[in-house]
Amino acid sequence: MEKIKNKIFNEDCLIGVKKIPDNSLDLVIADPPYCLGKDYENNSDKLNSEEYLKWTYEWIDAIIPKLKDTGSFYIFLSWQYSPEIFSYIKNKISMINEIIWDRRVPSMGGSTRKFSSVHDNIGFFVKKDKKYFFDIDSIRIPYDEETKKARMRSIFVGKKWLEVGYNPKDIWSVSRIHAQAPERQNHPTQKPLEIIERMIMASCPIGGIVLDPFMGTGTTAIAAINTKRNYIGFEINKN
Repeated sequence: MEKIKNKIFNEDCLIGVKKIPDNSLDLVIADPPYCLGKDYENNSDKLNSEEYLKWTYEWIDAIIPKLKDTGSFYIFLSWQYSPEIFSYIKNKISMINEIIWDRRVPSMGGSTRKFSSVHDNIGFFVKKDKKYFFDIDSIRIPYDEETKKARMRSIFVGKKWLEVGYNPKDIWSVSRIHAQAPERQNHPTQKPLEIIERMIMASCPIGGIVLDPFMGTGTTAIAAINTKRNYIGFEINKN
């Protein structure tokens, strides 16, 4: 079967994924409904718990075989269902990290009967433990000049890490997309381009293929274009 790339299909990913050959994808980035009752102009986020988990396991089972042995799988979730879903995926492939996305929610308002939730949970999984692609140098964070100066003692001079920067940790503090932001689209849970680009650069080689089964506003496609990768997407909402 000929490889599909650089296309977004207006169809359910459970139907569309059948056209993707097994062992053909370098990366999957999935941002599914969280089962929190959000309005996606359909009922996809309004299932009961049992229905939601059954549906989630079904699309996960359909997508994992499409990954290459060097492939990776990132999934956005909320704390409500991440324990069950992470445990399920760990029975299929290997978990490398749980990343906490700190959405930088302003310190005002919020619940008065519990601690306010201001993060998303991101699971980072790989098809094969020792084979997966990961380019840490492409996502290093430069040290500021003050830090560089403080570390220029003789024992640090010439150290590669001081020049190329440090590797990102498992807490990502990136602001959510505000209503006035230039990249904001009419979507209740749009993810920042910065986060998706980091995932792609780290876990998909240049020229590789990344699948987004819930494409939404197309952030993954834009990130793939910006980083010289190919994309495939499914999105049931025509708009």
